[in-house]
Amino acid sequence: MLMLAGIVVLHITTIILLLVATIDNAWWITDTVSTDLWGKWEFANSVWHYTNLKNYPEDYLQAIQATSVLACVFAILALFVFVAQLFTLPKGQRFTFTGILQFIACLCIMIAASIYTAELHASDTEGGYGHSYVLAWICFVLTFILAITYLVLRKKSE
Repeated sequence: MLMLAGIVVLHITTIILLLVATIDNAWWITDTVSTDLWGKWEFANSVWHYTNLKNYPEDYLQAIQATSVLACVFAILALFVFVAQLFTLPKGQRFTFTGILQFIACLCIMIAASIYTAELHASDTEGGYGHSYVLAWICFVLTFILAITYLVLRKKSE
């Protein structure tokens, strides 16, 4: 029972971190610019100004946005499926469908972060990756661990 509670807490934590990584504006940061998946914040005249991402390749940007949102959706769906399977599966069964959903979320995170790494700031010399980018990679690792855990996890027969 304690293990299942730990898995649920880890899953909820992963979802929260994934939502923060998708929403927060710190994928690429410099002294005067903070960029996320949706826009750019520029610091001028002591005020932050929001602008669209004009200089980014639109195809890559839309792929990153789509896979980030899909990762959130699949991770949340996997949590609901896990809770449903917890009460409906007979003892000794694996949580295969939950593991597959979590693995799809893991792949979506990996695709989004990989495209962002390879295509959007590969040639920039000023600035660096922000905490949202790092959170995305941490969520990749956590969702992969959860996917493997769900695929291996069995209810213990008493």
